Amino acid sequence: MKRILSGLILLSSIGFATEYFAKIEPINTYNVKSSVSGKVIYVNNSLESKQVKSATIIKIDDKINKIDLMQTQLKLNNLEEILRLEKSTLASFKKVSSKSKFDKDNQKIKILNISSSINDLKTKIKTLEDTISKKNLRENKSYIYNIAVEKNDYVNPGTLLYTSMDLTKGKVEVYIPINDAKTISSKTIYIDGKKTDLKIAKLYNVADTKHISSYKCEINIPNPKQFSALVKVEFK
Repeated sequence: MKRILSGLILLSSIGFATEYFAKIEPINTYNVKSSVSGKVIYVNNSLESKQVKSATIIKIDDKINKIDLMQTQLKLNNLEEILRLEKSTLASFKKVSSKSKFDKDNQKIKILNISSSINDLKTKIKTLEDTISKKNLRENKSYIYNIAVEKNDYVNPGTLLYTSMDLTKGKVEVYIPINDAKTISSKTIYIDGKKTDLKIAKLYNVADTKHISSYKCEINIPNPKQFSALVKVEFK
């Protein structure tokens, strides 16, 4: 019996069955990076290595953004009122025969310019709201694996803030010899010698960059009892 250990996978051939050893990993792991610049003003370190239902993990200083948002909203309100008045003026021009086409056209241009400024302010408000939301990072139903920054750190776009995991399911990844890939889907999956009704979730049809003669195969496991546990996977 020949066994080859590569990364997390140990492969051997026994009769008509092929067995692999792999770790049960979370179905998804997220490296959350900052998309904005700013000073970290709050870090909830108590949540590291914890499952959270709904909580703020990190806050980046958004004081200036909130002031800018408030002032921009005031400008928008004022311009909308000005626009209302200017439209009323144009309506009155249309009722007065003494007003020339030139006066009416100038009034229309004024209204168009105000409308354009209003649209610009609305865009700025949306941008500020988006920036503020990105400076307050929350997690829902996630496991906080690692927090990578501390209070008073200054971060830039691309800075790793924390790593979270989805523990609702587990997955194992094994590397199937290319020649076996066509028949592997029709076989029954055994985990630690026990027959299961599990199916292959993903079977890549391009050779893996490290395991150049194999295809990566992913099997999802609902409600795993323990993550990072080494299990034996067989296809029979």
